[in-house]
Amino acid sequence: MSERKDSSTLQSDILIIGSGAAGLAMALRLPANLRVLVLSKAGLVGGSTPWAQGGIAAALGGTEDIEQHIEDTVKAGAGLPEREVVERVVRAGPEQIEWLKSLEMPFSHDHDDPERLHLTREGGHSQRRVAHAADHTGRSLMETLVSAVRARENVTVLEHHNAVDLITARRLGETRDACLGAYVLDIKNDRVVTVRARHTALATGGAAKAYLFTTNPDGATGDGIAMGWRAGCRVSNMEFIQFHPTCLYEPRAKSFLISEAVRGEGGVLLRPDGTRFMADHHPDAELAPRDIVARAIDAEIKRLGIDCVYLDISFKGREFIETHFPMIHARCLEFGYDMTQEPLPVVPAAHYTCGGVMVDEHGRTDIDNLYAIGETAHTGLHGANRLASNSLLECLVFAQAAAERIATQPASGDREHPAIPAWDESQVTDPDEAVVVTHNWDELRRSMWSYVGIVRTTKRLYRARDRVNLLRREIHDYYAHFRVSNNLIELRNLVEVADLIVRSALTRHESRGLHYSKDFPHTNPRAEHFNTVLIPPPARPYPNVRDRHRGTPLQD
Repeated sequence: MSERKDSSTLQSDILIIGSGAAGLAMALRLPANLRVLVLSKAGLVGGSTPWAQGGIAAALGGTEDIEQHIEDTVKAGAGLPEREVVERVVRAGPEQIEWLKSLEMPFSHDHDDPERLHLTREGGHSQRRVAHAADHTGRSLMETLVSAVRARENVTVLEHHNAVDLITARRLGETRDACLGAYVLDIKNDRVVTVRARHTALATGGAAKAYLFTTNPDGATGDGIAMGWRAGCRVSNMEFIQFHPTCLYEPRAKSFLISEAVRGEGGVLLRPDGTRFMADHHPDAELAPRDIVARAIDAEIKRLGIDCVYLDISFKGREFIETHFPMIHARCLEFGYDMTQEPLPVVPAAHYTCGGVMVDEHGRTDIDNLYAIGETAHTGLHGANRLASNSLLECLVFAQAAAERIATQPASGDREHPAIPAWDESQVTDPDEAVVVTHNWDELRRSMWSYVGIVRTTKRLYRARDRVNLLRREIHDYYAHFRVSNNLIELRNLVEVADLIVRSALTRHESRGLHYSKDFPHTNPRAEHFNTVLIPPPARPYPNVRDRHRGTPLQD
């Protein structure tokens, strides 16, 4: 058996797990006198944020625009968004744009008035209000935040570090619970380190990799949601998985999405015979909310027995397309598609997790000193369906809220907690068949795509539940007996989140927003303010970390 390097202990005031827009914005918003440690599972410019093409929804047109943005958000969320949260986030939009401009974010400007930002329109919005940087807003945002973070002396970034689990006082035997930090895998040096922190924030993004087809990068494995759940946090609305309507249908592209803004700028969806179909499904046609467009495409594909539909904006001309969508145009050309001359083949793909760890207006979870922000969190903003480009806005607003809350907490006087035991691998071995991880990963994602996809039935959900439960037990047994690796950590988290999605979907006996059931096709007006809340089993105390290797049965 090979020897893993000795573990070590790191100390910080704030531990931020995740280095996307939410995590980095929070790091920048924290006072300079606090030591901040940011974990990045891959390189720093990673995660889902760089993949965001559309923009940041912000009502820059005054009071009327703000009120309409609020109404658009509530409408898109099918009545489930919490109005107080929506109002607070939307009203903060102009301030967030100004903050990004102060960091020299390279927003696109209006051709006729270079002093004004160019605003585009996306599905579900009643008017243009999406600030953007051409069609690579996410990448530009990350580059802006990374540059600012690297200039901050109080912020340390650990790249290629993946959190294994949160450390909580209750699991150390205390009655009063609080988060004390996390065990973290140093991927490159193959060791597990202990990070102790006064405050910890989960900012790991969503869980769209639970599905076979997704627009998300490989790291979107629901790590923060799974860790929060295991630590004792409630999760909410996990049945609402947003499928982006237009992912390029090209295996070599590895799930490259075609921005909502293409339809916002006039792009139309076509059957293979060249006829439009969205008007048959919704009066807003291509500008209907994403869940409706995704279901319409799914219905056309199944009805006609075709592989994909087509998105056409070629009639706008080469100059318009190359100006507004330079990255999409260039990327499609790499695969032989010229969107200035022909329609693009597209299919829906899992895109965004609307549910997550439940938090309050400051991003606080059920556990003291533990926060969740960004796609990891359920804030009450999105409800049953996220309005396009509200996600980056939510990241920025709650990053600021969490940072401001932490800044008000005393720097000393925290209650003493027991010593944190070091990570112990004396009772485990190297994996004997790593292929098990690959096979389980593939089976899980195929099962979720087949049984918990865009259109659901109770029978399919029960099939998914049986398969996910079997996989959970296999993965738990594997985790209990073999050394952790990055792939194993991600798979363990992914199967946990898949279970939460299935359980939530079985709980909702209606169709609303992103959750469409053929057995319950109607929306129940009595469930308008009903959020699906799952309560975790009590966290099991452990005297030392060796308990993780005893193969304790799962609590279902």
